[in-house]
Amino acid sequence: MKGYKILLIIMAFLTYSQNYAQEGEEQEPSLDRGTIESQFDFIYNKSGNYRAEGKRYEVVRTISLDQLRQNVIDTLNSYNERAAELKNTISEHESTISSLNNKLEETTNNLAAVTEEKDSMSFLGIMTSKGTYNAILWTVIGSLLLLLLIFIYKFRNSNILTQEAKSNLAELETEYEDHRRRALEREQKISRQLQDEINKYKKQK
Repeated sequence: MKGYKILLIIMAFLTYSQNYAQEGEEQEPSLDRGTIESQFDFIYNKSGNYRAEGKRYEVVRTISLDQLRQNVIDTLNSYNERAAELKNTISEHESTISSLNNKLEETTNNLAAVTEEKDSMSFLGIMTSKGTYNAILWTVIGSLLLLLLIFIYKFRNSNILTQEAKSNLAELETEYEDHRRRALEREQKISRQLQDEINKYKKQK
């Protein structure tokens, strides 16, 4: 029974040691993963050192240095590609913004033209504002009304003059008839007197 407990303790310790070792490996820097800074730390920690002529030197494996160099180049290339992608995206966005600004300007101009056309009216083929059009329209209407009033006034005066002329003509015709009648009566009277004188003269013979 005691040996069984010892066996369990040993197995638990081995399991814990293995897990701890795996966690250590996952957290330990390497050239296969992690940031460039952690990879430099890995190179620094794995390098050897020696002194010569009072100076300290670090000895790095060529294969590790080559791999670090390739990792740095790959990282820079990745950053450059990302920068190029971002630059293209910015360029596309700027092009889209420019296009939208042009469309906005065109829409604004169209809106201004429609507003101006809405606020304007065509008069004799000329676009004028509604205020000017209304002023011209009412001026024309006022002028026509004034001409109508003048025509009516002149017509009434002419009608009055015509009636007066007709009345004067009727009076003149009446006077002419009276004068003609009186003249005819005088002529007849003179003719009778002449005939009487002729008759008297014949009797005297």
